[in-house]
Amino acid sequence: MSEPISYPELHDEPVYEFNEIDASLTYSYANYLNWLFEDRVELIKGKIFKMSPAASRVHQEVSRNIFNPLVNFLKKQNCKVYSAPFDVRFPKESKADAAIFTVLQPDICVICDKSKLDYRGCIGAPDVVIEILSPGNTKMELLHKYKVYEESGVKEYWVVSQSDQSILIYTLNDLGKFQPSKLFTLSEKVSSSVLPGFELLLDEVFHDLD
Repeated sequence: MSEPISYPELHDEPVYEFNEIDASLTYSYANYLNWLFEDRVELIKGKIFKMSPAASRVHQEVSRNIFNPLVNFLKKQNCKVYSAPFDVRFPKESKADAAIFTVLQPDICVICDKSKLDYRGCIGAPDVVIEILSPGNTKMELLHKYKVYEESGVKEYWVVSQSDQSILIYTLNDLGKFQPSKLFTLSEKVSSSVLPGFELLLDEVFHDLD
């Protein structure tokens, strides 16, 4: 029989320095709210991950070239689109702060169920998540996020590669598993099964990035 997990106690005083955090411990969203250090972090199943430094110029341009068409498309829809930094909490059984152990900041996300939105961000799986790969992304981080998005029921997960100028779309099937699309590259366009009618030209996503 495994030993019960001991979670760190909350303190009234905020934490200002990342090096004050013991990365070997398991943390909740309640802990996360007390962290006021400059480093941006995410929680994946209670473990803390420091995010990459501020997004590069190219990363920001690619993000904008995807975000703006989504904003225009969704103006007359019921869905909302948000870009990082924007906290998405993934509860398991309880929505209480101390019972949430995964908090991510997708580069772009679309939420169609407005009951999931509150003043802190989103609680529950977005319908669409878009992550733009950066040199600082690790394979372990990407694997953890893939699993979180799949297990939580994200309907569509886009992985955008700056270096390859490509997009791969994972769509959740009836068994709750991601199915990958073909790899979309320059001169092609992608569409969304979650957002019927939305199309994105890759030439416009990766236009004039030099």
